[in-house]
Amino acid sequence: MRQLLLIAFFLLFMMPAKAQEFYTIKNETIELKQVSNGTIALYVSKTTEKRFFIKKEDGEFIELKNELDSSSSELQYLNVLKELTNDTDVSTRNVKFTQASLKNFIGFYNYKKGIETDDGNRDYPVNFRFGIFGGFTNNPFQENPDNSLNPLAGWELELYGDTATPRHSGFLQGRHSFATKKFDYSTTEFSLGYRFRVINKPSYNIYVQTKFATLNFKNYQRPESIDNEIVLRDIKETEFNIPMIFGLGTDIKVSENSYILLIVGELFAGLEENNGNFPTDISIGYKFNL
Repeated sequence: MRQLLLIAFFLLFMMPAKAQEFYTIKNETIELKQVSNGTIALYVSKTTEKRFFIKKEDGEFIELKNELDSSSSELQYLNVLKELTNDTDVSTRNVKFTQASLKNFIGFYNYKKGIETDDGNRDYPVNFRFGIFGGFTNNPFQENPDNSLNPLAGWELELYGDTATPRHSGFLQGRHSFATKKFDYSTTEFSLGYRFRVINKPSYNIYVQTKFATLNFKNYQRPESIDNEIVLRDIKETEFNIPMIFGLGTDIKVSENSYILLIVGELFAGLEENNGNFPTDISIGYKFNL
């Protein structure tokens, strides 16, 4: 029994020693603890001042530093992570210089590489882009005898995964089509939609989109016969539809975190009838990463 206790005590004593070891990096001996494993692994120093190191697959250590890189205007640790993970479509935009954030990023990278690790991050983070736009529309799914064009303005919140060039995204959009003297019809619309990027380049993309649910608050005039006279009656309607409206769009990158957007929003609908006019629904705007 005494021998078993001695063995158990010995194993418990040895476990911490295995978790942290001394390494010589650039002629400096540092005590490090491994906190993430995989193709690239994260190590943290045991000194009072926290220092983070990446161990590459070939065994080389690179220190991460929270300072501007001398060769660029970006932080050194972000440049290192970008270079080490450029074989997968992962984004470093939300990576903070903390152990939890660095470990989460490395775990997600290893998971995307198909590497099974005990600390693999299988979560699919969500990022956001916010955009504003303006344009004109002939309201293709509303009766419009003279095919008049009305101005429109709107905003959208786009959701996508933690990738540098997302192929799939969802969006919540709000827009308002203004009434004119020529066509006294206005509507405020809120919609939910989905986008698939057919062409997906770092500098631009072209996508197909569908608005699968819409809520419209309409204002227009409808002629009615009262006492043998035709009068125009003001109508206010609230209408919820699942129209499956399809359109096309493109985002053109103009900076690290912003884009010019161009959308032909309402080409045709799977569950809504066209008013007989060629659909004209075009807007241009600006969006940026949140």
